[in-house]
Amino acid sequence: MERKKFIQTLATGVLGMTTLSAFKNFTDGLEQQEHLMPVLFVGHGSPKNGIEDTEFSRRWTQMAKEIPTPKAVLVVSAHWFTQGTKITAMDFPKTIHDFGGFPKELFDVQYPAPGNPALAKETAGLIHSAHVELDHDWGLDHGTWTIIRHMYPKANIPVLQLSIDYSKGPQYHYELGKELAALRKKGVLIIGSGNMVHNLRMVAWDKLNEKEYAYDWAAQMNNTFKSLIQEGNHQSLIQYNQLGKEALLAIPTPEHYLPLMYTLALQGKNDAVSFFNDKAVGGSLTMTSVKIG
Repeated sequence: MERKKFIQTLATGVLGMTTLSAFKNFTDGLEQQEHLMPVLFVGHGSPKNGIEDTEFSRRWTQMAKEIPTPKAVLVVSAHWFTQGTKITAMDFPKTIHDFGGFPKELFDVQYPAPGNPALAKETAGLIHSAHVELDHDWGLDHGTWTIIRHMYPKANIPVLQLSIDYSKGPQYHYELGKELAALRKKGVLIIGSGNMVHNLRMVAWDKLNEKEYAYDWAAQMNNTFKSLIQEGNHQSLIQYNQLGKEALLAIPTPEHYLPLMYTLALQGKNDAVSFFNDKAVGGSLTMTSVKIG
């Protein structure tokens, strides 16, 4: 056994014997809230939104002021695509710069929010449709920290990530999302981070600074998705590949769309739905975001 793994195993064993209470459910100590915590789907767009003062980043800052301060944040990011389902379970997740070709300033960003191993273990226990691996290697990728550093700049709220199993389809992720419902009752903010319309191959790079520039098919599908969300027609959103060729242009690969399944799955009967950052960028991307509750 490698020395590092041996030490980790030994430490885990000692903790198990001497401080079993450390693994007490994180939310056991939290009061049940009178109102459920809202759920968000956030279009994160370019990593540069993480350091720039844009209309999108300003709205993220404002959103944090409009909703209750969470006890913890759980993000399903488009940028953690794995075989199987994993959840970050370290005390201090690292800041991951999972991109290239951007200014050094972006690579210098650190977002030192704590994790919460107890909450990770509890969340894994809520999910019965899959085995959830407690992960100690990942961290916070740009699908998470570019948003969260604007919402909670003090980095004083625990942040965890839940991965997306790339071998499973939208229905699977929707059903898995439902299993997280108990966390809303205890003040955990759940965020799906991706983009409803996301086709990088067709981005009009020369139009990035042209406000709300969108191809016809991108605007059409974004409006279709919004209408279906407002109607509560989740099944059509799950079966997006049956919405025509425009849908396949909007979602050529599923990773940026699947986080939306987790957000929608957590919608209750009495939850209001609203949209923010409802803008297109570069023709083939939309930043349209959803607040439920």
